[in-house]
Amino acid sequence: MVLLEINDLNVSIDRTPILNSVSLKLEAGEILGLAGESGSGKTMTAFAIAGLLPGRAEMSGQIVFDGTRLSNASESELCRIRGQDIGIVFQEPMTALNPVMTIGDQVAETVRIHRGVSRREAWQLAQATLDKVGLPSTLFPMDRFPHNLSGGQRQRVAIAIAIVLKPKLLIADEPTTALDVTTQAEILSLFRQLVCDEGIALILVTHDLAVVAETANRVVVMKEGTIVDQGSIADVFQASQKPYVKTLIRNAVHIPTRTSKKIGNIPVLETRNIVREYFGARKLFGRGRVLRAVDGVSVQIYPNENVGLVGESGCGKSTLLRTILGLDRAQAGDVRVFGQKFPPDRHEDMRQLRRRIQVVFQDPFGTFDPRWRVDQIIAENFHLFDLPPTGADARRRVDEILDRVGMQSSDAKRYPHEFSGGQRQRIAIARALITEPSVVALDEAVSALDVSIRAQILDLLADLSDRLGMSYLFVTHDLSVARSITDRVLVMKDGRIVEQGRTEDVFANPSHPYTVRLLGAVPDLDRALSKHPAATQKS
Repeated sequence: MVLLEINDLNVSIDRTPILNSVSLKLEAGEILGLAGESGSGKTMTAFAIAGLLPGRAEMSGQIVFDGTRLSNASESELCRIRGQDIGIVFQEPMTALNPVMTIGDQVAETVRIHRGVSRREAWQLAQATLDKVGLPSTLFPMDRFPHNLSGGQRQRVAIAIAIVLKPKLLIADEPTTALDVTTQAEILSLFRQLVCDEGIALILVTHDLAVVAETANRVVVMKEGTIVDQGSIADVFQASQKPYVKTLIRNAVHIPTRTSKKIGNIPVLETRNIVREYFGARKLFGRGRVLRAVDGVSVQIYPNENVGLVGESGCGKSTLLRTILGLDRAQAGDVRVFGQKFPPDRHEDMRQLRRRIQVVFQDPFGTFDPRWRVDQIIAENFHLFDLPPTGADARRRVDEILDRVGMQSSDAKRYPHEFSGGQRQRIAIARALITEPSVVALDEAVSALDVSIRAQILDLLADLSDRLGMSYLFVTHDLSVARSITDRVLVMKDGRIVEQGRTEDVFANPSHPYTVRLLGAVPDLDRALSKHPAATQKS
């Protein structure tokens, strides 16, 4: 039974074509992967289905969902359908969640709006759903706020909101981008279970071809607002002769070309027995439970060395990174950059050291001032120079760094909200590289990028490391990224480093059971395609 049918869908914004003659069908109980690069139109297609196009958008064509024509439905009709019959998981959970509402109230709100039940009933259903997505109330009380959770945990809250009423159609826009590999496997398994048990249909919008191959029944590949190819996983990923599809697949398994280099002997960045603790809610008597997020961690990064820090959400990776950057104060231990204490005791030393260590955070949109243009965002770090560039020199440097990360000089005059998630991440990388630092910490820096741009960025980072002698600290849940670009990897669990060594050694012969479990959960395109029947080549 066809649940969703789109015929000749066209969308333009301010007369600029965004979608061109998009047509597809989705049956109940089917998982459809919607793949393509950033800006290909896959998210705009999802928004058109849900009636969430921008106010300036003009749409033609037909969208029919469960017998209801959505393409000309009123806003009140769409409000009734969204949440009840169509659930949506957005790409960036921190901007999708309400920062002043608890996670329990946000999940329960959907129930109360659409079912009109009591607060207690809504709360019970919300609790059961949060348990289902891996946030049990014993560990994650429902009175927590989004800022109390890690990126992956916030994404799970967003998924709970979308599935709490068991909708007929679930649209998931990059639902596992912020998740570690084990949680990603659990969430994708949950999606498959919902499809199997409840008969819902799922549209999985993602740039991760391995996730599509492991999860979806069919795939639609988009480029520049047009469907390039669609069909079964085998037909598209194994037999398609379309050059664009072949390029996507090649980039999905891309490994940056790296030259052999000599790694130095004196650390450029070092932590010594770092301890970082948080205190729970204060009790009537006493301080409450103490959470040791980082437990005696010592790390050394040497010149020309790329180090990966991997582990699940909540293992302490981001807390350790914040401590290294001086954004959190450690209760014990210290951080040193080129042998100097960081943050330094003398304020006048701070500017020079800060220029030498830069960072790219996980959520680029949350780190930008939305009122600033791109050139202002990138040029912000010029104040770290002894002689900050100005005028034409500043503009030239901004244009050069934008070109390096795969963007246009004309993008310098635009604002962050005008870009896709992947494009915003490239801007964040450009801002970090503009000071030509010695150490760059990258917190999930390529997690939001499509496979083609990710390949370009990894090549860029590898090239800069080789040419400029920069060192990287990759904080990531994407083990394929860690394997492709790092020299050494550290595996973190419950605030401690449980395994470390040369990247290839750890991946080939992991010694800790936790590392074995992580590696077993990594999506693998070749492995996924081997499960699909071989297809005959098509043109």
